[in-house]
Amino acid sequence: MDILGYLLIGFAEALTPQNLALALIGCFIGTIVGALPGLGPVNGVAVLIPLAFSLDLPPGSSLILLTCVYYGCMYGGRISSIMLNIPGDEPAMMTCLDGYPMAKSGKAPEALAISGIASFTGAFIATIGLMLFAPLLVRFAIHFGPAEYFALFVMAFATIGGITGANPAKTLIAATIGLALGAVGIDPQSGVPRFTFGSFHLFDGFHPIVALVGLFAISEVLIMLEQQMHERSQAIKVNRAFARWSDIKPTFPAMLRSSGVGFIAGVLPGAGASLGSFLAYTMEKRYSDKKGTFGTGDPRGVAAPEAGNNSAAGGALVPMLALGVPGSGTTAVLLALLISLNIQPGPLLFQNQPDIVWGLIASLFIANLVLLVLNLPLVGVFTRMLAVPLWALMPLVVMVSFVGIYSISNSSFDLMVMVAFGVVGFVLRKLDISLVPVVLGLLLCREMESSLRRALSISGGDPWILVQSNISIGLYTATALFLATAVFLSMRKRREARISREVEDEYVGD
Repeated sequence: MDILGYLLIGFAEALTPQNLALALIGCFIGTIVGALPGLGPVNGVAVLIPLAFSLDLPPGSSLILLTCVYYGCMYGGRISSIMLNIPGDEPAMMTCLDGYPMAKSGKAPEALAISGIASFTGAFIATIGLMLFAPLLVRFAIHFGPAEYFALFVMAFATIGGITGANPAKTLIAATIGLALGAVGIDPQSGVPRFTFGSFHLFDGFHPIVALVGLFAISEVLIMLEQQMHERSQAIKVNRAFARWSDIKPTFPAMLRSSGVGFIAGVLPGAGASLGSFLAYTMEKRYSDKKGTFGTGDPRGVAAPEAGNNSAAGGALVPMLALGVPGSGTTAVLLALLISLNIQPGPLLFQNQPDIVWGLIASLFIANLVLLVLNLPLVGVFTRMLAVPLWALMPLVVMVSFVGIYSISNSSFDLMVMVAFGVVGFVLRKLDISLVPVVLGLLLCREMESSLRRALSISGGDPWILVQSNISIGLYTATALFLATAVFLSMRKRREARISREVEDEYVGD
């Protein structure tokens, strides 16, 4: 049977009243969970797994419910990023860079509409990719070994400077801090505690969500408190409840490019939506930021990461379904669900249980439409959040942050860690050091270290294994091109600034 025939079978399965209702419920719950700082798709899906079992749902229905929650969380994460500068989850971190400046400048409707359409575009393209190109992309992902992943992470860190400002020294300091924080905990190879200072609470390292909420949410509260003490904060003005088509149309090329980048990042097992969002933003900045407007409220800087992280979320389903290898933390939870339901993901899943696979794919198409319809009309509701006084909003942010973090581990120690990260984030922001490299270093440190160690173990300690494959060479070549381009653009910008100053001095002298 061809793909169209299987897809018709999938829609017949997805459009049953029960599965359609579960898809709608999953989209709604997922959007709310994604918008709450500190929760995110992993926790949202994990919390709802007992619900799927308690309702005694069939395997296909359980997977539809939780995958729609997953997609909904990816949509919802953009809301708090744009409105409060607090990412709802890790992939939404990049949306803060341009989404929040747009909201502060009175363009919250545009930012929310662009991010919603970008999320739809990325997720829709990823679902088509899952349906059409999964076998080809899976074969490509199989060739990624530890050495190739290490090269990928090197490229990610090398391109951090392209995101976070014009001061490479401060960017390097921030990335080093992130890598150092990521190394805290039990050494995965030797089992020896590292940098734990004798505290068993640190044996597992710092939870990325705890660090993320602390660095962004708590530091934002401290910044707001400082502004209230020294000057009266200006309320963010919202002129319209909906965005204009003329504001959205120019971002479509960025959405399409970023969707492709994010999908490829999602298909790579273990890369996840965070890397997809990061790479999408970086590449779009390199490609289209001719005037240096990214980071100051450029609509393309909102469209790129949202399309990238949503397409990566869809791409992460490819290795999970076709290989049984999770492409992200959330798909690892979904993989555990499938195994607990006596369903073994892999190539035979498409052959032996096509109703489950194609019912899921059809449900994802439906979920994308539902999420688009759900999010765009509510733009006016979301923009009203900006009218809430800071004295009422900031305690609510703190409360949600504390509740969200405590729900992860039920540990009061994590609450203290979150506050500590908030203080660190406040100090770094006062020193004009970006928080993005800190978080990326914390997120990627363990995986980068693990990839390096596995590669060296395979080669018996020979470092040449890191540059033996064509994929590794290609990634290192791309990294070198990125760095060379960054150096060239930096030198050109300095030269233009120097010429501009000389012209001004001559004008003043005359």
